[in-house]
Amino acid sequence: MTKSTMNPGPITLDVEGQVLNAEDRRRILHPLTGGVILFGRNFSNRNQLTKLTADIKKLRPDVLISIDHEGGRVQRCRTDGFTHLPAMHHLGDLWGSKNQSTQRPKYAAESAAIAMAAATACGYVLAAELRACGVDFSFTPVLDLDFGRSDVIGDRAFSRDPQITFALAKSLNEGLRLAGMANCGKHFPGHGWAEADSHVAIPVDERSLEQILNEDAKPYEWLDLSLTAVMPAHVIYPKVDKNPAGFSKIWLHSILRQELGFEGVIFSDDLSMEGASVAGSVVKGADMALEAGCDAVLICNRPDLADQLLSQLKVSKAKKAESAIRLNRLMPTSAAPSWDELQAEAQYQHAKGLLKQWKLIA
Repeated sequence: MTKSTMNPGPITLDVEGQVLNAEDRRRILHPLTGGVILFGRNFSNRNQLTKLTADIKKLRPDVLISIDHEGGRVQRCRTDGFTHLPAMHHLGDLWGSKNQSTQRPKYAAESAAIAMAAATACGYVLAAELRACGVDFSFTPVLDLDFGRSDVIGDRAFSRDPQITFALAKSLNEGLRLAGMANCGKHFPGHGWAEADSHVAIPVDERSLEQILNEDAKPYEWLDLSLTAVMPAHVIYPKVDKNPAGFSKIWLHSILRQELGFEGVIFSDDLSMEGASVAGSVVKGADMALEAGCDAVLICNRPDLADQLLSQLKVSKAKKAESAIRLNRLMPTSAAPSWDELQAEAQYQHAKGLLKQWKLIA
């Protein structure tokens, strides 16, 4: 199979450093690879990042280059001109979610409008800067509700209120769209209640299906067609299924696909995380995730496990073709301006000006 005839496969994996080595190239060229996710270790400056993404695309123009770039403490590119975006909870605070019940109606409506405009500006700056360096996609926004219980979520969440979360996420998604980037709501149906960190433990949420659907899952329902991708949580909801959401046909097929009508891409969360260990081996985890309804599986920070997946995972032609169709919808459809062109762009300068005005960036 030649590079020009490849279609994206269901595995998204990372690269080891700031330039591609022979092993990186071998993995990227594998037909089961469909995406490359970047981390802080892959970034030193804009020129290096732009060269790295260009080298990946030379090998495989069809792979989706992604990154976790939410703002706040989850932002991989922070220096050399990148705007240090706020944690999303600052947008909820701007809305007035902490004291909205005591606000006059006129002031509450004004603060909500300002917060939504700020969310759009954040989305635009986030996507425009990444795209100027060759990154196609960011795993954002976080749709988890801030119940004050989960340290791993915390200020990454917009709000405790699902309506505020929905409104701000929809506004942020619009900013991403204006800059030519798709979006990814995470972590379905919600990671805000479970206290354990799924990176190092297996979180459990004992609430009922009704409670979760009436609160945590509401932003997914309301965002509807504006949501282009979803990442499920490595959380077990035992009153619904014994398996974590990312391995659950009930959550992904019966609820997300059928009940909520979601037709976009479903990514697994990182299969090297402790929350995925209930599946057993990484290959078993990938099998379970794909069988449950995921279109793509992530394997990060473990090149040895990536090699296991590439050599042992069996994916039917029908499943690979179905996933490829969805994954291709996440690819930007327009050329991005260079970094220097972006700095002169009026829309970008306006967005940054709004964020400075509202003291969300320095």
